Amino acid sequence: MCDLGLSEGDTVLVHSSLSSIGYVVGGAQAVVLALLNVIGAGGTLVVPTHSGDLSDPSRWENPPVPEDWWPVIRATMPPFDASLTPTRKMGAVPEVVRHLPGASRSAHPAHSFCAAGPNAKTITSDHRLAFGFDNFSPLARLYDLNARILLLGVGHDRNTSLHLAEYRTHRARQVIEQGAPIVVNGERQWVTYATLDYDTDDFDQVGAAVGQAGIERVGRVGGATARLLDQARLVDFAVDWFQTNRR
Repeated sequence: MCDLGLSEGDTVLVHSSLSSIGYVVGGAQAVVLALLNVIGAGGTLVVPTHSGDLSDPSRWENPPVPEDWWPVIRATMPPFDASLTPTRKMGAVPEVVRHLPGASRSAHPAHSFCAAGPNAKTITSDHRLAFGFDNFSPLARLYDLNARILLLGVGHDRNTSLHLAEYRTHRARQVIEQGAPIVVNGERQWVTYATLDYDTDDFDQVGAAVGQAGIERVGRVGGATARLLDQARLVDFAVDWFQTNRR
């Protein structure tokens, strides 16, 4: 990871696939410890800790559920709890980061991020319900901090910073209503909020353009392809790409 250019003191958002690296003694814990060793005490490690199942069942597709279940799910689903709610389809590395001493997780029920390090509170505070990946999200705080992105064994289809670019160009499909259970004034409530219907279908095309533009460094970590980028540069590039290529 040092060979890629990740350095001591960096704030880095990591998207990862442990299985793509191959056998690692110590598994996800060893990977997280290696990342922390590279960025040091002055660095901040950030991961997506999304829990997409805390969402309105009417929009579930993998798998869908019968319509007569929807009211029951809305009435009984446990509310988001930053310390308790597990991630969904995020992989093993975010689950380790989520349990690091002093780690801070943002309060969005579906699109939270977790951070460990001196910038953790700055990144994770004030994550508002509406739109999730907008200018009040951890992604925007990472942009302000000149953070870096490490894609460790995954492609740009997993690169959530592209959602910030979507928001900034309003080049997602439409505004939709979403819902989730949260705690309000000490009580569980089902709340609804507006969000964009974020769309990853062309993220691999953005990634190909990023590679052609030479704004990422590519290397190997074990058996995995790793890509390191400056987050702000990527988001600005993607804003231009969406403005040109999306309608």
